This record gives sequence, structure tokens and C-alpha cells, in this order.
Amino acid sequence: MSTVSAGFRLVRAGWVLVREGVVAALPGEELSGLPKFGWRLARLFTRRRALAYERSDRLAKAVVRLGPSYVKLGQFLATRPDVVGNDMALDLAMLQDKMHTFPTAEAVAAIEASLGRKLGDLYKQFGDPVAAASIAQVHAAETVDGGVARKVAVKVIRPGVRRRFFQDLESYFLAARLQEKYIPSSRRLRPVEVTETLAQTTRIEMDLRLEAAALSELGQSTREDPGFRVPSVDWERTGRDVLTMEWVDGVKMNDIASLQSAGHDLKAIAANLIQSFLRHTLRDGFFHADMHPGNLFVEANGTIVAVDLGIAGRLGKKERRFLAEILYGFITRDYLRVAEVHFEAGYVPRQHNVSSFAQAIRAIGEPIHGQPAETISMAKLLTLLFEVTELFDMATRPELILLQKTMVVVEGVARTLDPAFNMWRTAEPVVSGWIAGNLGPRGLLTDARDGGKAMLALIRQAPELAARTERLSREIDLMAEHGLRFDEATARAIGKAEARYSRSGRVALWVIALTLVYIAWKLL
Repeated sequence: MSTVSAGFRLVRAGWVLVREGVVAALPGEELSGLPKFGWRLARLFTRRRALAYERSDRLAKAVVRLGPSYVKLGQFLATRPDVVGNDMALDLAMLQDKMHTFPTAEAVAAIEASLGRKLGDLYKQFGDPVAAASIAQVHAAETVDGGVARKVAVKVIRPGVRRRFFQDLESYFLAARLQEKYIPSSRRLRPVEVTETLAQTTRIEMDLRLEAAALSELGQSTREDPGFRVPSVDWERTGRDVLTMEWVDGVKMNDIASLQSAGHDLKAIAANLIQSFLRHTLRDGFFHADMHPGNLFVEANGTIVAVDLGIAGRLGKKERRFLAEILYGFITRDYLRVAEVHFEAGYVPRQHNVSSFAQAIRAIGEPIHGQPAETISMAKLLTLLFEVTELFDMATRPELILLQKTMVVVEGVARTLDPAFNMWRTAEPVVSGWIAGNLGPRGLLTDARDGGKAMLALIRQAPELAARTERLSREIDLMAEHGLRFDEATARAIGKAEARYSRSGRVALWVIALTLVYIAWKLL
């Protein structure tokens, strides 16, 4: 029955997208056969007033009708231009995560249930909501500790949002499975894995203790950084459904007029923003992955304060080295090295030719050199890079796509502050400094130290590894003698799973077809 209900919710979502003109706004003239017929049918069912809006506005209205979980889905897909296309990704990135507030009484009930204490014992004052998003809303409050009053921001989970999201998640998985089964060309994009990533990302975002931990980690790693910080966390008043943190007094970075009237140096802020982001990424391997201007404040002394760390990105040491070498290769026009790094990282299959890939990389990098600063766009370069890597069978790399999306957003914010902003010139000191410190003599010493630690750990595990090797050798001998066999329970479970998968797919398709017939009949 969950498959049936997921099918109905999926049909409803499709109907809303049709009525709000989102489907009609797609480039259907390029389609043929049944998809083109469906696109033309969608145009007939589009609301007349929706045709007057731009595609991004149609999308925003449809998402608001569908609810908070679709806002989150849209924001997530904005990070995956490889899945939805570059134009649609840009439209999705413009979705504003602004929802109606819910009653303060419900927020109070959630706080008291999460922390197990009365509101009056936690806060001296607790105000009405000042902002609301798809997952939570924020209240201004005041605490008193040791006789010292302090203004704080209290983030509270929206009631029922978990249940609603995980219901809609069933529909997302159904759509992904049907896409993989019936559209073979989409399998390279791994739609089921993309949906699993969305599910995991949102589970983390819906536990405010994990956001508090991310704020604490980023605060610790950036405590010595000039001109950048994050709010401190009040752990005593933080739980799964509530996060209490320092109140930030500053100007939002999307309020350019107020920044100018306050006397801030916008060019310096733009450079500081980019360099801070690259510093966090390369040095720490941990970065704020939702750095749109609504989440960035500028204090009176020019310090940037980043809030709302529900989405964070991580890169391992190996990935950071590859990233630094790729960026530095573009800066220094060493395209052969950029190509070699892609092969060393395993991003491009070995059957392709390194020199041919370097030629394709040169076609991307050369146009950015010798141009005026205001025309050099990281967004454009990444768009071209996606197209080229697809030609060379580069598989989807979720961790790199999140990084690239954030880099594009940060560059866009910097350009609103300084229209003549040069991304490459600003990035060069941080990237070259990291390379000098990590790939030069000091980096070799660090690698040798890490290698020594790994070797010591391996020596300590030698007895256990020897025992495992002996057991594995015996099992391989038995397999060679008798063959690989499943026990009866495993074979039965495989058969049941295959039957259930096929049956659920057929049921979902019938539900969708019958619902569409019913809707068409009601309208005619």
C-alpha cells in the first residue's frame, strides 16, 4: 500500500507542476514521439495566468503548493546540474526557503518536549518568530547565566515536517526506481543513489544537534581566521528539535545599500569571502555548503558571520590535493597536469587518452585568460567542465558537485559586492600557499609521518590479519572444490525481493495511468 500511496502523491506532484506551467516551460520542441505528446498535453492543462510568469517563478509557485519537502528537494537538485541540467539548476537555486511561520505555542511545546524543561526555566524572554524556512523557524530570545543577560537566536523544527518529508521521500524513491528501470540513459546519473543522498542529507539537517556540532567544529577550525566566524552554540539549550545560538548583529550580505551606508569596503569583503571558503575547503576539508547571501552577515568591524549550517561539505585529504592541483593548473595554464590529476584521482576511466583529455581541458581554460576580470566566471568554467567530463565518461562525484555548487554560489555573492571581481586572482594566494605547504618539502614530511602512523597501526593488527587470511584461504579452497552456493533462505529472499520489485513497479504504473485518465476525464 505504501507504493500505491507514493504513486498517488507522485501523480499529485506531477499535476501541480503541469498546472503551474513548469512542464510547459521545458524545451519540449526538442523532444519527439511520446515525450513530445506529453509535453503538448501539459501545455493544454496549464493555468492561463501561469503562462505570464517566467519559468523560475512558475517553479517557485509550484513548490510552495507542494510543501516544505519539495522546497528541500528543489534546493538539493540545484546542487546537481548533471541530473537536472544547468538551466533548471539555476532556476532551482533561486528558490527562496521562506515559508509561513507556525504558532509560537507550537514552538514552545517542541522546545519543552525536546529539552525536558519549562520555557521559563530556559529563557528570560522568548519572542515571536523572526524568520521561517522549510524545516525550521527562528525566534529571538534572551537568556541569563551567572547574572549576565544575553540575546540569542532559537531555531525550532517545524511540527510534522519529518513525517511529511519521509512520506514524500517514498514518492521520490518510486520515481527514481521507475526512471532507472525505464530510461536506461539515466542510469549513469544514478537516480536512486541521488535520492539516498537527499534522504541522508535531510535526516542530518532535521537533527539540530548535528547542526550545532557543525557550528562548533567550524568555529573551532576558524577561531584564528581573520574576518570570518560562526555563531557560538548554547549547548545547555540545544536538543534534537531546538538549537540555541548567539544572536548576530550585522547587515545581511544581500543588503548592498546598507553595507555601503555602513561604510564597509565591499571589495575587501568579497575577497575575504572567497579566500575564507577556499581556506576552509583546502585546509580543513570541512566547509559551509549553503553560503547564499541570506545566510551571511557582516558585522560593524567587517567580519563575515555565516549562519544556518544545516548543509556542510567534507573532502578527504586526497580530494583536497586533487582540487588544489586542478585549480592551480587552471590558474597557471598547466592543462596536462589538470588532466593527469583527473586520471590519478580515478575520475576519468583509464581507457581514455590523457593528452586528448588535456586538449579538452585547454578548450575550457584558455577562454578565461586574457579576459576582463568581470567576464571570468567560475560558473561558466564548471558548466563546460561538466560537459567535457561527460564526453570522457566521468562518473558522478557527489562530494565534488556539492563543492562546485557552493563555489559557484560564493562567486555569485562576491560579484554582487564587486562586479569586477576576479575569482582566479583572489584564489591564487590561498591555493598556491596550500600547495607549497602540502605538496612541497613540508608536505612530504607530513605524509611520511602519516605513513609511519599507518604502518604502526598495521603492525599492531598483524596477528588478527594473519588469522583472517588463514580463514579466507580455507574458504577459497572450499569454494574452489564445491562452487559458490546460496543457502535456501538466501535464495528464497532473493526471489521474493525480485517479485516484489516487479509487482510494485507494475502497480505504480497502473495507479499513475488511471489517475491521469481520471483527471483528463474530469477536465473534458
